[in-house]
Amino acid sequence: MKRILIIDDEPSICSSLQFALEDDYETEATTEVDKGLHIIEQEPIDVVLLDLKIGKVDGLEVLQEIKRKMPETIVIMITAYGTIANSVKAIRLGAYSYLTKPIHMEELFSVLEQALHYKKLNEQVAYLSQELEKKYGYEGMIGKSEAMTQVFHLIEKVKNVDSSVLITGESGTGKELVARAIHFSGKRKQEHFEVVNCAAIPEHLLESELFGYEKGAFTGAATRKEGKFQLANRGTIFLDEIGDMPLALQAKLLRVLQKKEVTKLGSNKTEKLDVRVIAATNKSLQEQVKEGTFREDLYFRLHVIHIHLPPLRERQEDLPYLLQHFLHTFNQELGKSMKGFRSDAQRELLAYQYPGNIRELSNIVESSMVIADGEYIELEDLPMFIREKGEGFAKQKGSLDDYIGRPLKELEKDFILATLKHNDNHRKKTAEMLGISERGLRDKLKQYLVGKN
Repeated sequence: MKRILIIDDEPSICSSLQFALEDDYETEATTEVDKGLHIIEQEPIDVVLLDLKIGKVDGLEVLQEIKRKMPETIVIMITAYGTIANSVKAIRLGAYSYLTKPIHMEELFSVLEQALHYKKLNEQVAYLSQELEKKYGYEGMIGKSEAMTQVFHLIEKVKNVDSSVLITGESGTGKELVARAIHFSGKRKQEHFEVVNCAAIPEHLLESELFGYEKGAFTGAATRKEGKFQLANRGTIFLDEIGDMPLALQAKLLRVLQKKEVTKLGSNKTEKLDVRVIAATNKSLQEQVKEGTFREDLYFRLHVIHIHLPPLRERQEDLPYLLQHFLHTFNQELGKSMKGFRSDAQRELLAYQYPGNIRELSNIVESSMVIADGEYIELEDLPMFIREKGEGFAKQKGSLDDYIGRPLKELEKDFILATLKHNDNHRKKTAEMLGISERGLRDKLKQYLVGKN
């Protein structure tokens, strides 16, 4: 319910307006300017009905103070001394509208309805602009493998329906990206997308984070707060790491999903909800149901549509596309113009298993681009753990037969790099071990690490 604050020096006006509005709005009134400003600072107020003259205080000065502290709050001026000059000045200072006493209630309700609609549109524009800047949608969801083709197909199928979706997959596979793609490409894209990480929020705070609370509901609740479910109304709520939600809270969540209504902590009022629920987990909820750590009825409530994201090691044919995608992304973010990867660097990147999946791949490319000096990412630019896991010359053992058929320059290059690595990149020791001068080593490294493949 929208909240309206009335600031007028006539108690009769305050009480009559409260009486007229209380069925449709949550109202509060005061005859004191300081108290009104304090309320606005402490509690979320949607509209202020502000008298032009409050005792000896100029209402236009109060208007400016309100807009300075809470610019998103709608202010409607009311007065018995309406003039064109005052109207123009009030609008110029940020008032939404200007009403004269005696107030006609039909006119007031009409102006309030228009003002709240205007406020909602402004919030949506600000919210969508912020989301667009983050480039949501299918950003980062790159791949032509059969597994990813199936994921894209399911997103298209479910984006415009209201059924609950459960996304499973290892950490770093992009579960939140899928949830955002469903929301921002579907019919709810103009409404809020709210994220709750059930594993990151302490158990005693998670309930208030989800459902909100009233002022004084518990120690420290100095103001009322909307929960994620209320903020996501008409939009989507994404419950990440749902498998870590405590059992007691699972029961309350199930009740919210079944009844499609929510009650704030410390309140007896229920609020109707129209929220699309998407949940994600890297755990097996079925196993948790068997173990008794996850409610079976909640599992079936969430598991209407299932989307599974495969680990990166099972879709290695997508790696070249992902490497190019992140190269382009970080070129823009880092202000670079790198052209690609040297063949030996790309070979090691394609051979790596990526236990951290897409998130780890992104981090590896970004760190390599930060370290790289040239136009290409070299083998030595990659993290040490990537190079250590490679299957190059340094890892090969056995007879000379293992190396038959390989070009001499390639063997020389691998041997020099392996010796350099053995000496922790100490060039003088490496040159001595190889029996060449430091200048000769430097020339070889320049040839192999800077020269074109």
